[in-house]
Amino acid sequence: MGTVTLRTPAGGEQGTIELADDVFGIQPNVAVMHQVVTAQLANRRAGTQSTKTRAEVRGGGHKPYRQKGTGNARQGSTRAPQWTGGGVALGPKPRSYAQRTPKKMIRLALRSALSDRAAAGKVLVVSSWGFDRPSTKAGKAALEALGVDGRVLIVVERNDDNAILSFRNLPNVQLLEVGELNAYDVLCNDWVVFTQATLPTGASATPATTAAEPTASEAEAPAAEEAPASATTEEEAEA
Repeated sequence: MGTVTLRTPAGGEQGTIELADDVFGIQPNVAVMHQVVTAQLANRRAGTQSTKTRAEVRGGGHKPYRQKGTGNARQGSTRAPQWTGGGVALGPKPRSYAQRTPKKMIRLALRSALSDRAAAGKVLVVSSWGFDRPSTKAGKAALEALGVDGRVLIVVERNDDNAILSFRNLPNVQLLEVGELNAYDVLCNDWVVFTQATLPTGASATPATTAAEPTASEAEAPAAEEAPASATTEEEAEA
């Protein structure tokens, strides 16, 4: 597995931390990244553009002049597309631009984007931000101490309000919560900065904190297993 230096907000080093090979060490699939990013941008389109056809514009209910004898081309309405103020021929109408993308492709595109940034040495891992209170000045100083420049993507925890408020007003800094990480935003930024809590650890690109939490079914499993044992004990007591 690849490793990266674990940093502190002051720019110091705290050893190294391993990066999952299936997230940060794969061969980037450019075709999948292109398709996923294209679909993501298409899904953002409102699709509300609309033009009126000759049947929808006002007026033109009568023939502008007689059919023959004028020397002009025959016309049936002043609201035909070739007339000023007429309807639009083959114009856009409201539609959906949404594209369905398989989840496997979305995950592969994200892992490809992260692997591309990791191969370029543009992935940083900070132990924790540890801001006592929101401070844009402290956020700017932390980024300068880490030595990042250009556009920076910072992946934060949902409840880390101090870090969110410290970074959100800085130019060229984009904030994303753990569950919002996507290939497009990774590719739009020069650097990707994680904390230990938000660093993806597996093929599904889930952070360590999320992977460590037991699911609801796992939490209920011990209670379900204890029920037969207590029933057996009662039966033995009656016997």
